[in-house]
Amino acid sequence: MIPFIVRRALWAVVLLIAVTMVTFDLFFLIPSDPSAAGTRRSQNTTSDVRESLDISGPVYKEYGLFLWRVGHGSFGKSWATDRDVTQIIAEAAPVTLSLVAGGAVFWLLLAVPIGILSALRPRSLLDRLGTVFVLIGISAHPVWLGLILSYFLGYKAHLFPITGYCNLTGPSSLCHGFMQWMPHLVLPWLTFALLYAALYTRMIRASILETIDEDYVRTARAKGATGWRVLRVHVLRNALLPVVTMLSMDLGLWVSNAVFVETVFGLPGAGKLLTGSLLRRDLPVLMAIVVFVSLLIVFLNLIVDLIYGALDPRVRAGRSDAEKERASIAAPSGAVARSREQPA
Repeated sequence: MIPFIVRRALWAVVLLIAVTMVTFDLFFLIPSDPSAAGTRRSQNTTSDVRESLDISGPVYKEYGLFLWRVGHGSFGKSWATDRDVTQIIAEAAPVTLSLVAGGAVFWLLLAVPIGILSALRPRSLLDRLGTVFVLIGISAHPVWLGLILSYFLGYKAHLFPITGYCNLTGPSSLCHGFMQWMPHLVLPWLTFALLYAALYTRMIRASILETIDEDYVRTARAKGATGWRVLRVHVLRNALLPVVTMLSMDLGLWVSNAVFVETVFGLPGAGKLLTGSLLRRDLPVLMAIVVFVSLLIVFLNLIVDLIYGALDPRVRAGRSDAEKERASIAAPSGAVARSREQPA
């Protein structure tokens, strides 16, 4: 398992370096004029701003300095507010991370049980209700879904705050603490989770129905294994593999949908910061957001790879071990063929 983790971590580092190269090309090799945004730095030219960010000189030197600054979390100052960009990202990042992490937990709590029960009781009432749930979840836009939840659960039922955000930690005079932080995120979590729970519910159902008819599952039942053990050890372990694969492909959509969710509920996260920086053409903040989001996606992909390796031992074995296994399987047949060629 450890060599597999090391390999995946090295690939994550390579991917992150590639992302920084693309970011450098987009933001520093393509000309940009900060004066067009009418910001507080409008009196500066592009070359002045590049010197203030300490990335002047040949291209290879500029990229080296840019990579060094990214490694140390230094992105200069915002053109719009003249604040340190690292501090701005540090204020917005916990909000987005809380939204994505909590939404993923809600997604698991909804999709996995409903998908399993629908597969175990096909064409039942629960299965048909799950189909309706899937259709609504796939068709709904995050803005529409957030407004519907805000109206019924926030405005009508007064169960949760409609907008705003409270820090998990902070001074006693401000809105802070777990009991004030969590209610402000319940509606965003539900909105975020419903976007994916509907699709993955049907995916888990289809994968379980396909796996439950495999020969090794019937063999386990024939040996006297209990239904729960068959489901947990033999069915879910293999049925979740395509789900994890699709999950790794949808990580970019998580971040893009977070922009809509944060906008609907007024959360001061990276998504809302991104839209504001785009309108102001605040290049240092945009650059920092791209690097932060890329780092987040690379990290989540690494987690998904580790989960996939834990579910499927063949992934951890690697290509060389798989080739050895195929060679050991082919060896007896080759020996039999040679023995048949020998005269009696």
